Amino acid sequence: MLLIRHGQSEFNVVYSRTRVDPGIPDPRLTDLGRAQAAEVGAALAGRGVRRLIASPYTRAIETALIIADRLGLPISLDPLVGERAAFHCDIGSPPSVLKARFPALDFDHLDDPWWHDHVGLGRDETEEELGARGARFRARASAFADRTDVAVVTHWGFIRALTGYEAKNAEIVRLQFDD
Repeated sequence: MLLIRHGQSEFNVVYSRTRVDPGIPDPRLTDLGRAQAAEVGAALAGRGVRRLIASPYTRAIETALIIADRLGLPISLDPLVGERAAFHCDIGSPPSVLKARFPALDFDHLDDPWWHDHVGLGRDETEEELGARGARFRARASAFADRTDVAVVTHWGFIRALTGYEAKNAEIVRLQFDD
């Protein structure tokens, strides 16, 4: 299974320069982020990826759509692979908003809110909670018959929770399983 960190977002531009949360909920990709996603799509060509799982955050959906368009892949959305809820960028958009923005995708299975909705209220998602969520995904993914053909468009914190690695925007990381 491949893990892909989304392309550069509007949040990433400001935060990487200032290390201060700029207060942008569910940010979109920048032009560079869209170009990075296109490069990932090209890099994945011929690697046997047959489907994408994406976080329902806008930056991950936009990244997945660019990759899917290049490779002709279906996309399913899974809030389990979302980012660790700690910044304003981790406040998601309601399913109705996402459906209007991305009408080709299915959001009917998402709760409202589907994200950890206590960001900024003194109850961010803890590292332990993130680790447990990562373990739940790993256990579920280990049962996928096609897991070697799956790529997951996700986030820095989630990739770190699964692998210990701090991925850069649009970086591809292999998720190893024990068997």
